[in-house]
Amino acid sequence: ALSTFRSICGEDGVSLATAVREQHGKDESVHRCRPPDVVVFPRCVEEVSALAKVCHDNRLPMIPFGTGTGLEGGVGAVKGGVCFSLRKMNQILDFHQEDFDVTVEPGVTRKALNAYLRDTGLWFPVDPGADASLCGMAASSASGTNAVRYGTMRENVINLEVVLADGTIIHTAGKGRRPRKTSAGYNLTNLFVGSEGTLGIITKATLRLYGIPEATVSAVCSFPSVQAAVNSTVQILQAGVAIARIEFLDDVMINACNMFSSLSYPVTPTLFLEFHGSEQSLAEQVNTTEEITQANGGSDFQWARDAETRKRLWKARHDAWYAAQALRPGCKAYSTDVCVPISQLPQIIVETKTDLIENKLTGPIAGHVGDGNFHCLMVVDPNDPEELRRVHLFSERLARRALAMNGTCTGEHGVGLGKRALLYEEMGSMTMQVMQGIKDTLDPNNLMNPGKVLLPREPQSEK
Repeated sequence: ALSTFRSICGEDGVSLATAVREQHGKDESVHRCRPPDVVVFPRCVEEVSALAKVCHDNRLPMIPFGTGTGLEGGVGAVKGGVCFSLRKMNQILDFHQEDFDVTVEPGVTRKALNAYLRDTGLWFPVDPGADASLCGMAASSASGTNAVRYGTMRENVINLEVVLADGTIIHTAGKGRRPRKTSAGYNLTNLFVGSEGTLGIITKATLRLYGIPEATVSAVCSFPSVQAAVNSTVQILQAGVAIARIEFLDDVMINACNMFSSLSYPVTPTLFLEFHGSEQSLAEQVNTTEEITQANGGSDFQWARDAETRKRLWKARHDAWYAAQALRPGCKAYSTDVCVPISQLPQIIVETKTDLIENKLTGPIAGHVGDGNFHCLMVVDPNDPEELRRVHLFSERLARRALAMNGTCTGEHGVGLGKRALLYEEMGSMTMQVMQGIKDTLDPNNLMNPGKVLLPREPQSEK
């Protein structure tokens, strides 16, 4: 198929180089698999479709690749095949300022879109921390620090253009459609959001945009206990405060951030908060929040009002991954990711901290407590098989702890390779059969990112 690939993409659009293949066979996770056999660099949807037809005819697996910032091994070529690197498709299309929407190609990243929007008064708020590609964020149903106010990718994708396994191009809400809401037929858009490349290759996404708030202010508040911090979070939400971000860091995590980012916050459970709105509405939000936090034993707020101070504060939060790694130089960070009903957060965090101590593991905790999602940033020596085994067992216990509390094994990272068995436990056999049926219908030869999300199974055509 190589000569056909070159005729579609050009000589420089096909690579067999070992370094290029290895770069496209891994993400930021601890999972490692073989690289793809070849990497192709399509420039438009027509080329993606033509390449997919060749792969389909030759029974070659297809793995979409955005920026490689995923955390669950979603881009590994477990069966070899062809990696579709989509970075050359980086155009921002069809921006409708008055309608608060924009259509982007898969090579456009979150930061690139917001830089493009800077002078329009609009922005795209979904922020997973990394400068991920927007279509990759859709494929993994990403979210992040702003989700408590603005929602996840599921709430912010209006329409998708998708290339199916046989090269067919579809538009999940109809070609060119971009209404703010619809009740027309099955919700195919959200079928592909979170599908992790197992059903098709996303080649365009139409996204909701939001007005940049008139005023923004951030604050940091320390608490005597995890319970007090989470109680404050629940009460703030119950009071109807339209808080934009409310992030939890445990004592181990805040200590790591202090050292890594040259901060000096008390080493106790801590909330990072951010408020968006008009000057008048901010005053009301802040007053209500301060009353609630102080009633729960929280410290006085340390304010970050100007843009530079706020940027430094949130950079420290986003750098938590690197701060955790710095606790043990030479080690590798691995981020767990569970989500539970908010009322269950204190119990699961306390039990998790006890588990970490008993098993002599380094795992500072950071989380989007406004929606019940938190992470243990495990720091592990990749050359220590015994420690790797303990981390693996801990991660499974953590996920099952979340499932026992009616939560999920993944709030935003996705299933990828590592959580396929846990997904089965979460969904149950009948629901998984329905998922497998959808996969078999759209991809009967199991060519689209095989081995991810669903547990391995023989393709239909080989039964």
